[in-house]
Amino acid sequence: MYLAGTRAADHAAARATPNRTVLGRVPGTVIALGVVSLVTDISSEMVTAILPLYLVFGLGLNPLQFGLLDGLYAGATAVLRLVGGHVADRWQRLKAVAGIGYGVSAVAKLGFLAAGSSVPAIGVVLAVDRAGKGVRTAPRDALISLSSPPETLGRSFGVHRAMDTVGAFLGPLAATAVLWAALGNYNAVFVTSFSLATCAVLLLVVLVPNRTRLTAEPAKTKPSFRTMLGLLREASFRRCCVWAAALGLFTVTDSFVYLALQRRWDIDGRLFPLLPLGTAGVFLLLAIPLGRLGDKIGRWKIFIAGHLALVAAVLLVCGPIGNWWLALALHGAFYAATDGVLPAAAGPMLPAELRASGLAVLQTGQALARMVSAVTVGLLWTLWDVRPALLLFAAALLLVTVAAAVIRPLEAGR
Repeated sequence: MYLAGTRAADHAAARATPNRTVLGRVPGTVIALGVVSLVTDISSEMVTAILPLYLVFGLGLNPLQFGLLDGLYAGATAVLRLVGGHVADRWQRLKAVAGIGYGVSAVAKLGFLAAGSSVPAIGVVLAVDRAGKGVRTAPRDALISLSSPPETLGRSFGVHRAMDTVGAFLGPLAATAVLWAALGNYNAVFVTSFSLATCAVLLLVVLVPNRTRLTAEPAKTKPSFRTMLGLLREASFRRCCVWAAALGLFTVTDSFVYLALQRRWDIDGRLFPLLPLGTAGVFLLLAIPLGRLGDKIGRWKIFIAGHLALVAAVLLVCGPIGNWWLALALHGAFYAATDGVLPAAAGPMLPAELRASGLAVLQTGQALARMVSAVTVGLLWTLWDVRPALLLFAAALLLVTVAAAVIRPLEAGR
């Protein structure tokens, strides 16, 4: 009853309070957050693009060691997503909490300079960097959700993720250019990444408003941590969280996809940082169309189709019939169909004053599941080799995806 009533109030507030829009019906707040994410992703992808090559080929980590670090990279956000979402809702300061997260990630880029070739130190820096991402993600997505009419959430998240992906596309190019100009000095990449991340924080302060159309009035009572977890009593939202985590448990992380691709086709190490461009390019092309399609036919359907694309991508990398460029294209389609579509599907299930908290619960389950996935893939790669490890995960992901398509959340279709 409470959630149903607050959702009705949210929809009424969205209709009653006009909001300046650009690019058609996409609110200006979404565009501003897209600009911030674009610059941030240039910064973060500069590091992400070179890290697998640096750790595996430069420092000589075996797949299990790399899986532990990759899992840390994926899972360090988990608990802090809950903290970030809860604090943002309790204080009603979505922008401020998101800004703290962006700032922590920016400072972490300098930590790579101090870490040098120490694997434990690099692990700590990665944890701090991902902690910043964990703090900012739920408040940022809540700002997007609360700034947009419920019927166009897929489009809004699609536009944001497309702008974010422009940064992901430019990041590897920037890293390659900096490495070339600095004669292979990785520290130059880390310094440049820090400078761009700092610019993103300043853009957030200047461009993004403090409040959205649905947060104009402060909550009468401050939500508690128990209230946040109580959102799981809503059947549709609980199912959405469970299936998102179950799918994340068998999602092969990006780094393993790129490392397997590099190994099978013996791609030159100097070109390795450019592999994410294939993923990012397709993500950029499909994010808005798939977001709009989700608004029309159901967001859960698009989310499920995205995981089928990932299964196909892994099969093309490790199966009997290989095709590296089609694999990258399907990998990009997976992100375009899932990254923004899931919060767009879950957002309308949540009341405005608990939007960041609810999205944090959803994203925490995913982050923990993907952490387990990365460690497990690294272990199986060490024991069996890469192809049987990834093929096993592809088969498991296919089974869970089919189950999620049949036993879907009650209201996650929209």
